[in-house]
Amino acid sequence: MINSYVAVDLETTGLRAKEDKIIEIGAIKVVDGVQVDEFSTFVNPRTKISPRITELTGITNEDVKDAPFDTEAMADFLSFSEGFVLLGHNVRFDYSFLQVCATNNRFEFDKECIDTLKIARKALPEMPSRSLDCLTQHFDLLHEEKHRALSDALAASLLYQKFVAEYYEGNEKSFEPVRFEMKFKRESAISPKQIKFLSDLCKRYN
Repeated sequence: MINSYVAVDLETTGLRAKEDKIIEIGAIKVVDGVQVDEFSTFVNPRTKISPRITELTGITNEDVKDAPFDTEAMADFLSFSEGFVLLGHNVRFDYSFLQVCATNNRFEFDKECIDTLKIARKALPEMPSRSLDCLTQHFDLLHEEKHRALSDALAASLLYQKFVAEYYEGNEKSFEPVRFEMKFKRESAISPKQIKFLSDLCKRYN
């Protein structure tokens, strides 16, 4: 059983890791079952946040205007989480964005992960919804700011501890950390060859 981990949650501009961007990282560090530290930062996505995302998260373009870019934010998160297993609710989603960010910034990123959604599916097959919101309500766990990274990370940590206390025995495999095999190509700026091609194309049709 894993009792030391970093619970993480992200808010993003959308659902596609290769096209959308991180706008907030929140994380809770737990050592031997006790919360010892937390990490929270907005991230400037270099693009506009849509009204739909602002409505969902409460995060505005003004909030991220002066925030660090992903290079700095990712470096700080990697330092915070070094040596720890990651934990999250549907953690594959968060991991995919972190992996893309790490790849684009040439950072090494290879973590084992524990998914509370995976545990919930095994332990509570009868529940009609196993969203983080529904599960924290079901167990009456603290979850103050829904769809905000730090609050969601804390909720996932509390949910995991609840699962360990009540469902670990007999469901041990669901609690085992896993590694996700994700490979993304690094984003690159447009090449001189591409610029020449586009220039020639424009001239041809002008």
